[in-house]
Amino acid sequence: MKTEKQTDKPAAKKPKVAFFDFASCEGCQLQITNLGETLLDILGAVDVVEFREAISEKYDGDYDVVFVEGSIGDHHSGERLKKIRARAKVLIAYGACACTGGVNGMKNSFELDEIRQSVYGKDYKFFDSAPTRAVHQVVKVDYSINGCPIYAPELVEVLKCALRGLPYTVPDSPVCAECKLNENVCMYERGLVCLGPWTKAGCNSWCVNNGNICCGCRGEVKNPAKNAAKDIIEKYNLKPELMKNKFDMYNKCKENDANGNRK
Repeated sequence: MKTEKQTDKPAAKKPKVAFFDFASCEGCQLQITNLGETLLDILGAVDVVEFREAISEKYDGDYDVVFVEGSIGDHHSGERLKKIRARAKVLIAYGACACTGGVNGMKNSFELDEIRQSVYGKDYKFFDSAPTRAVHQVVKVDYSINGCPIYAPELVEVLKCALRGLPYTVPDSPVCAECKLNENVCMYERGLVCLGPWTKAGCNSWCVNNGNICCGCRGEVKNPAKNAAKDIIEKYNLKPELMKNKFDMYNKCKENDANGNRK
C-alpha cells in the first residue's frame, strides 16, 4: 500500500552532457577536472556521457549540452564538428581556441602551404590543413566561454543558463574595470604593455591579479574607448603595430570569412 509521499512518477532523467576537443592544448578541460567540490555538484545534476579527458566511454545518442574546446584547422575537423552539432540541442564553445581561434589562428598570418611544409616537410601535400577557424565560423554556437584557459566560475554560470534555457551575455566591458575593483596597480605604471583596455572582462582580471599582463585571450570589446586607448598609446609611446601583433596572438581568426579565408 502506497503512502501519501509515494507516487508512480519516474525520476527525472539527467541532461546528457558531452565534452569534445579539437586543435587545442586541452587546458580548458583540465580546468573542469580541477573544479573540485563544484565538479561533484555538477555531476550530481547532469549525466556526462563523453569526456575523453576523464572517461573512456562513448555514446551514440543525442546530447542535451555539448562543450567544444579547440579551433578547426582542417576539413576533417570541420565535418566532425558538424556531425556533433547535429546531435546536440545546445552547443557551448569554451576557451579561446574555440571562441576566437586562439593561438592556432596565428597560422592564418602565413600562406597555408608555407605552414604545411614547415610542419610536415617535403611530403606536406599528403596532410590535410585549412585556415584556422573558430567554432562559430563553422556551426551555430549557443553559448561562449572565452579565455585561455576558461575562468571556472564563468563555466558554472553558463552551464546553469544552458540547463535552464536562459541567455548568457559575455561581458563587453574592458578587463580594466575589473582591475580597478580588484585594486591592482596598472601594468602600464609598471612599464608593461597590457591589453586590458581593449579586452572583454569576465575573468575577474585573473592574470593581472597574479602579476601577469592581459594578453587579450577573451577577445576584443565591441566598442572600445578609442580616445582613452589613444591616450594610453601616446602616453606610453606604444607602437600601433605592436598592439596589433599582441592581439593577433589570440584573435587572428576574426579576420576570416565564413569559409575560413582571410578577408
